[in-house]
Amino acid sequence: MKAFRKKFGFISNLMATFANSPSVLNGYLALDTAWEGSSLSATERQIILLTASVENRCLYGTAAHATVLKAMKLDVAVIKAIRCRKSLPDERQDALVALTRELVRERGFVAESVKERFFKARYNEATMMEVLIGVALKTMSNYLDHLNPISIDPVFRAEANESISS
Repeated sequence: MKAFRKKFGFISNLMATFANSPSVLNGYLALDTAWEGSSLSATERQIILLTASVENRCLYGTAAHATVLKAMKLDVAVIKAIRCRKSLPDERQDALVALTRELVRERGFVAESVKERFFKARYNEATMMEVLIGVALKTMSNYLDHLNPISIDPVFRAEANESISS
């Protein structure tokens, strides 16, 4: 938790909730560390995390990752498109979002056409496997929020007011 506070400047309500089970917290943080070492850029990782949170209908995760992407200066229209389950103007980002959506929605079963589009966007098989880490992280945190709704931190509240399209 000290490392989290040092990195982000505060302990989020999500991390405080994870701390109720040291084994779950440690597993989540270890997976997150592996995730940061993937071939995906910080922006791509956040796009995956936002997409998975939207697909899992998690208000906390959606607010948190939309906030982070805005701070990273990602175009607000792109964030809104992800939240509204629309296509993105950038072909590469759109292929990444499509793969993530289908992984979450279809529980790991992805149509060949979605994979081909992902590869056509200059991603490879290793990167496709790395997307699974982001989906796993969000499955853990989004489902925790579903089991025990987590109060949205003040820093994320502005994005909590935006709806998630069904």
